[in-house]
Amino acid sequence: MIQESAVRPPLVLGDKTYSQMTEDIMKPLETKPNLLWFGAFSIAALVMTMGFALIGYLFVTGTGVWGLNKTVGWAWDITNFVFWVGIGHAGTLISAVLLLFRQKWRTSINRAAEAMTIFAVMCAGIFPVIHTGRPWLAFWMLPLPNVHGSLWVNFNSPLLWDVFAISTYLTVSLVFWYIGLIPDIATVRDRAEGLRKKIYGALAFGWNGSARTWARYEVVCLILAGLSTPLVLSVHTIVSFDFATSVIPGWHTTIFPPYFVAGAIFSGFAMVHTLMILTRSIFKLEEYVTMYHIELMNIVIIITGSVVGLAYGTEFFIAWYSGVEYEQYAFLNRAFGPFAWAYWTMITCNVITPQLFWFNSIRKSAVATFIISIFVNIGMWFERFVIIVTSLHRDYLPSSWAMYSPTFVEIGIFIGTFGLFFTLFLLFAKTLPVIALHEIKTVLKTSGEKYKQAAASRVEKGSAGESPVMPEISLARKPQQETEI
Repeated sequence: MIQESAVRPPLVLGDKTYSQMTEDIMKPLETKPNLLWFGAFSIAALVMTMGFALIGYLFVTGTGVWGLNKTVGWAWDITNFVFWVGIGHAGTLISAVLLLFRQKWRTSINRAAEAMTIFAVMCAGIFPVIHTGRPWLAFWMLPLPNVHGSLWVNFNSPLLWDVFAISTYLTVSLVFWYIGLIPDIATVRDRAEGLRKKIYGALAFGWNGSARTWARYEVVCLILAGLSTPLVLSVHTIVSFDFATSVIPGWHTTIFPPYFVAGAIFSGFAMVHTLMILTRSIFKLEEYVTMYHIELMNIVIIITGSVVGLAYGTEFFIAWYSGVEYEQYAFLNRAFGPFAWAYWTMITCNVITPQLFWFNSIRKSAVATFIISIFVNIGMWFERFVIIVTSLHRDYLPSSWAMYSPTFVEIGIFIGTFGLFFTLFLLFAKTLPVIALHEIKTVLKTSGEKYKQAAASRVEKGSAGESPVMPEISLARKPQQETEI
């Protein structure tokens, strides 16, 4: 066990103490924003404002300002919806699944991933509402009683399943995220003064750091993790049913549920990379979000990217093996038809680019990882575009064939959701700890750089014939009155 811990890189760099960790992670909250943060926030807020202005224009003029036609009734907006839902998938995986499997490396990235999930689902929720054409009647998607009896929705529709799946996903993720924040909010409360102390005191829900409080907190986190884990599989599976339960060639396939789940984890981890590499640079957190964290996430991207590539090949095999000429044409049209440029962009970004992580120098490079993560997100957006548009623009009747191109309104609204996403994330990073302070402190004893060096020296002494000393592992409960740990 000593040798294994000595070989594995540390999760916290530097000779850190608990007090120094508190100072480092609380510093972004207690100091004025630097020019880099202010510039990024200004750009994001401006883009968000543009997006909401175009949504207002859409409300006034109607969905006729989109590029949709009689043949392609789903296009840009549904593509964006599936894209943003997929982005939010990695947050639940990192928070819940890795917690249940006791993966310590999640502690530096889980807080940002959870926040990313919530903001991504908020962006995703915009598109189904505006796609209805009558957003002021969005409450019709819920089974609400009325004066004439009950206004029941069509429970057989996968679109309704989306409503329940996404709302459940958002609720559980929000609760899980906030419960995990409470100990750190209490730390901010104890360090704050004046109005800030009152605000954070109300948000801390009377946290006192007692042993009983910690015990109940840990039980609640495990329960929420257990509830959240099925969501990793169910949410994007239900989103895939929007297509798989139809009879349209290119959609009607049983491979969609696992294919969509793998793709969602793939794109979600890529977005976590994009956010965390920026965050560690802006807030100087390189000692907590280390290259070891980035390397482990790159390994996940290699695995899920390979699964997605296998799914692409399996689709063509199923179409050929089925002997259905309509299915065969649908996939050949994707690869060699008018939208072939989108298909091969998808293949390049999702299948070829992630394989670069097999090279050690690229896998351990923050700059290369950041660039590849952007390419993966571009490729995953094109995947949804290819699935939706290329399956619709060629109908059974050649007389109804049509092309699709987005208008400035569709493009502007999509870009505006990125403004909303980054505005919310930057506000979150400036008002709440972007790294789970209390969780990363629990791994300092077993994963800090000083501990790793000591363990390595003990292994060397043991190999030289000396008796190695077992590392000291404290099993003591957290102090009753300390709220910073």
